[in-house]
Amino acid sequence: MELSKLTSPKLISTKLKLRSKQEAIEYLVNQLADEGKLRSEHEFLKTVYERESLSPTGFEGGLAIPHGKSKAVKEAAFAVATIETPLTDWESIDPANRVELVILLAIPDEEAGSTHLALLSEFVTRLSDETYKERLLNAASSKELYSLLDVVDAPEETREIKDTGKVVLAVTACPAGIAHTYMAAEALVKAGKELGIKVFVEKQGANGIEDRHTSKRLQSADAVIFANDVAVKDESRFAHLPKVKTSVATPLRNAKGILEQAVEKAEKSPKRAYEEQSATDEAQDDQEHKPFKTEIKDSILTGISYIIPVIVAGGMTLAAAVLISQIFNLQDVYAEEGSWLWLLRQLGGGLLGQLMVPILAAYMAYSIADKPALGPGFAAGVAANLIGSGFLGGMLGGFLAGFFLKFLKKKIQPKGTFAGFISFWVYPVVGTLVVGSIMLFLIGEPLAWINNGLINWLGSLSGTNALILGAILGAMVSFDLGGPVNKAAYTFCIGAMASGNFIPYATFASVKMVSAFAVTGATIIGKKYFSKQEQEIGKQTWLLGLAGITEGAIPFMINDPIRVIPSLVAGSAVTGAIVAYFDLGLNVPGAGIFSLALLKGQPILFAAGIWFGAALIGAVISMFLLIVTRKSKLSKEGNLAA
Repeated sequence: MELSKLTSPKLISTKLKLRSKQEAIEYLVNQLADEGKLRSEHEFLKTVYERESLSPTGFEGGLAIPHGKSKAVKEAAFAVATIETPLTDWESIDPANRVELVILLAIPDEEAGSTHLALLSEFVTRLSDETYKERLLNAASSKELYSLLDVVDAPEETREIKDTGKVVLAVTACPAGIAHTYMAAEALVKAGKELGIKVFVEKQGANGIEDRHTSKRLQSADAVIFANDVAVKDESRFAHLPKVKTSVATPLRNAKGILEQAVEKAEKSPKRAYEEQSATDEAQDDQEHKPFKTEIKDSILTGISYIIPVIVAGGMTLAAAVLISQIFNLQDVYAEEGSWLWLLRQLGGGLLGQLMVPILAAYMAYSIADKPALGPGFAAGVAANLIGSGFLGGMLGGFLAGFFLKFLKKKIQPKGTFAGFISFWVYPVVGTLVVGSIMLFLIGEPLAWINNGLINWLGSLSGTNALILGAILGAMVSFDLGGPVNKAAYTFCIGAMASGNFIPYATFASVKMVSAFAVTGATIIGKKYFSKQEQEIGKQTWLLGLAGITEGAIPFMINDPIRVIPSLVAGSAVTGAIVAYFDLGLNVPGAGIFSLALLKGQPILFAAGIWFGAALIGAVISMFLLIVTRKSKLSKEGNLAA
């Protein structure tokens, strides 16, 4: 890109005696107006100040690049000024930056996504070369500075570069997800070419993940660079690689140094063995070819993973309010609108009743179509609450928002002039209007009818039917201890709770203690049949069980799944059947052992005794089976050894 074509000596000033950022901006805007580049000096100046209020335009090393995109600009141009006494009042990415080189970009609206980014990127890339920047700063006149704009050191351009054989991955991400994300990526790739290093950059910007690193790249890479000012998505993919972490702005001024640091780190502490990704993970590398069934499953699991913290937080907050009112006889305060206890109750209830379904829908959509689907996903969840379709409606809304946004991203791609407009306006607004309208006006009544039918069916279960339902839920909870089958049971129970039926979750909450208690009991009573490591694990699992955490028994399951899974499932099925048979209900999720005081359907002491007693009965059954099967296993191994 020839910079000199977009300016002239009359738009360049050297060694100015300016005292503030405001003086510098107004001076350069005036220069552009005098050269006929603006339709309205006042309107363009207003645009530049509006841009300044959004985020810093100062960089590092004395550089500032203010800019404005406006209809007041006739043609793309820029003005340059070097400052004799560096300015200290310019907001910069580097707080210590003292501005002595100011480049003001004037961009017409229609070139906002093309000329703007190209010019900004070109300047930042060139100015990352200290020699180039010093030449501009030391120019004695405007004509000299103008003549130096496109002077690039010949040796850097023509010298033969030896391939080092090193492969470095990078992830760039900035808060806005536009300029710095892409500029940092470009700077790293360019520096890699100059150093003989293969560099592949994944951009996590306004449109989600672009150029996602594939399994092959992850396997062949020597190191990874995180140049980010916001959290990196799926960072666990890079666990095997040496890492260099820095801000998104650092590569703009020192990309070579960052790459050299990554290579040095790779040589001192080589990468670990790369764990092959599952078929699901490999499919995630290429969203376009991701199997539909996998996409559906991943969407549900993603949504559930994001609502679990909300459910636990809301459940424990609501449980605390209920327990305080009962222990200290504050039922009147609990019921009094505006009281502190009422507010605490509303906080917990709000997390469960108002946020749970929108968060589920939003992150299901996010799993399918990435960041652009979040807004429409939240809208789908809010619509589900409005039409009374509950958890079922939220899940359907999440699918609808995700697949519609995926379709929209294919048909309307954010390229060229309107890239920013498409990403920040078209996707969220069109997605919300379409998905929200479909939820509210087309499928609202059928969903509400299905939801009410489910409530009525669950409410009708009693006797033998309740026993069967409870046994099935119990078996699912302990089948894989937090895996997909467990999550399916959890989804059903939360959905039933959201629909007004509290029996399934009471069953789920009781069964969650079974595996933990069984492992502890087995390692104490049948101590001689278990290793010291297993005994140590057993000492802790009962505490996890009280908190409603099943994962403590996973080490036992991994070591001997054929015997452990049936043992845990048998006891859990009995527990589930007992709790469901007695019609015990629980409308506060995630409360663990505190659920004892929150049970419904029976007198509180009787309900607590049945609920906790059922867990103990199931645990005893599972414990007995764990000991018997382990003893049988050891006996067979002994016979084989003999």
